[in-house]
Amino acid sequence: MGAGMQVAVVTFDGFNELDSFIASALINRCRKDGLEAFVTTPTPVVTSMNGVEVTGQRPMEFLAEADVVLIGSGVKTREVVADDRLISRLPLDPARQLVGAQCSGALVLARLGLLDGVPACTDNTSRPYVEACGVTVLDVPFHAEGNVATAGGCLASQYLATWVITRTLGEDAARGVLDYVAPVGENQETVARALRAVRTGEAALR
Repeated sequence: MGAGMQVAVVTFDGFNELDSFIASALINRCRKDGLEAFVTTPTPVVTSMNGVEVTGQRPMEFLAEADVVLIGSGVKTREVVADDRLISRLPLDPARQLVGAQCSGALVLARLGLLDGVPACTDNTSRPYVEACGVTVLDVPFHAEGNVATAGGCLASQYLATWVITRTLGEDAARGVLDYVAPVGENQETVARALRAVRTGEAALR
């Protein structure tokens, strides 16, 4: 992927702040290298599961030009996948985009047919709903096959961001970001854990 890569962090009403903000904040530490994330929303303003109102940076139409699309999770994901009109606004194409989902975001990928025959990660609350879609849920925080990745557990959003940065800018860029945000005194283990989660998640089932 070349310079000037854009990431859409799809953020629905009822979103989980950790999922949308950790991923976008980590990725935006790479702005100087041409990788930039935008909170992308179906309505101009969305309200988080805890009542935080956020103005979207990009509308859903942005997905068509984004190089990477991350689907955040939230308390209304089952409503999202039941809304045909909203789902039709998600023209995801793993042939030309990196596509990732966080926690209940796996439901959206399943609804779009992107997890057919592909196991996924999700959170424990969403697990039965994802399994009901015929998807095998793994007991790991991160899994990727080709250009499609899923992460389970709010704080696994750092692994989704690590995957995006590694796939677009390389492992050194990811190391730099993780080292910067790591708790003081835990830099080495924070970097190692994230890179290990992504490497393991990409190598699994090969």
